[in-house]
Amino acid sequence: MATTPELIDRPRVLVVGGGYVGLYVALKLQKKIANAGGIVTVVDPLPYMTYQPFLPEVAGGNIEARHAVVSHRQHLKQTELIQGRVTSIDHANRTAVIAPSDGGENFEIPYFDVVIAAGAITRTFPIKGLADKGIGLKTIEEAVALRNKVLERIEAASTMTDPAERAKALTFVVVGGGFAGIECLTEMEDLARAAVRNNPRIRQEEVRFILVEAMGRIMPEVTASQAEWVVEHLRSRGIEVLLNTSLDSAEGNLKLINLPDKTPAQEVEADTLVWAAGVQANPMIRSTDFPLEPRGRVRVLPDLRIAGDEGIVENAWAAGDIAAVPDLTGKGLPDGTCVPNAQHALRQAKKLAKNLWASRWDKPLHDYKHKNLGAVAGFGEWKGVANINLLGRIGLKGGLAWLAHRGYHGMAMPTVERKFRVIFGWILAFFAGRDTTQLMDLDNPRGAFVAAATPAPKPAAAPAPVEAKPVAEEVKTPVTADAK
Repeated sequence: MATTPELIDRPRVLVVGGGYVGLYVALKLQKKIANAGGIVTVVDPLPYMTYQPFLPEVAGGNIEARHAVVSHRQHLKQTELIQGRVTSIDHANRTAVIAPSDGGENFEIPYFDVVIAAGAITRTFPIKGLADKGIGLKTIEEAVALRNKVLERIEAASTMTDPAERAKALTFVVVGGGFAGIECLTEMEDLARAAVRNNPRIRQEEVRFILVEAMGRIMPEVTASQAEWVVEHLRSRGIEVLLNTSLDSAEGNLKLINLPDKTPAQEVEADTLVWAAGVQANPMIRSTDFPLEPRGRVRVLPDLRIAGDEGIVENAWAAGDIAAVPDLTGKGLPDGTCVPNAQHALRQAKKLAKNLWASRWDKPLHDYKHKNLGAVAGFGEWKGVANINLLGRIGLKGGLAWLAHRGYHGMAMPTVERKFRVIFGWILAFFAGRDTTQLMDLDNPRGAFVAAATPAPKPAAAPAPVEAKPVAEEVKTPVTADAK
């Protein structure tokens, strides 16, 4: 195993993951641990935390991509940062193995406490062609790619003369009727409308958006009546809503089936397929010696200490989407754990940091208990739905729900600096309108330079002129007297 002399030699709190939980645990503990002679170390493949509730607005062009992420280096000044992946943890020996993001040799790192905060990844199923044709909405890179894909397909379709190819370019399919899927779908549809208004060669009725949902209803986070209203709202915008429908294959055309009988539903030709059908715990947790529950999440107590059948695992903590945190309010998932969302992750992180610090001084630990404040969703400008639990349950639709969505997430965005960037961006967009500028060739930024730096091929030499052959003179036969 390679050694890394650059690492700080102090008792370490190792934080695995720099998302919601990792960022806030480090923010709350870095100064305290440093003053006590230790160090907080955050390991993540990315140099930033992504505020995922803003990804649909990034895909829709309402938020600048850089404003939806929080730099680790800028805000974790007293934290040791390592850009890489934790590939395994041996808690019995208090060591972890890290694979650097630059492709360097794996190395081992010791720790005193470990915080498992690796979050979740997109959950997929073994559907033929999905990996080749689909794209998720879990990263800032995916959101930017989606924005550019919508704009590029509309622009490309405007010059297509083949009706089938034109229809395929203008068809956008989203699989998954949860918050992420519907917010992504509606923001993309809003973006497409703005792009079509600027392009006289495309008619709005040519653009086709389809929502595919396997269940009989959408958005389980809101009431049944609100979910029905959302379906009506989507259809009023020309969006096709296919309930009790699943994607069977993405090879060639998208093949949809009815559920539960799995009979063929329809085939769709589409260039854009967005997969937003849920998440699963980061599989890195399987490479540890921590106890897991059936869904692959690490088992924890209400105070966020990892614990299994044999009792508490000392100096090991977990929170967020990767942890099965008991919901003491009784209003969580059917298995009694907290719903995996940003609202819980942010609050669990703060509670974990307090309990970890208290454990250093043998002070009492406190259980995590948070009453869900409700759910808010934006469907594009001045459109949305909200279910707010303050003085009873308050249901909102339309513009008020959209304002509640922006108000809540604007304040929930980590760090004051990022809040200002997002909010001032919204204010600017209110006066200047949605930016529909397409950024080209982000996947090949060197293309223009390579073309300029590559010598043009020399033109082929002109063929040598062919010399004309002299025409033979006609031989005249002298006329003799006999011929006369």
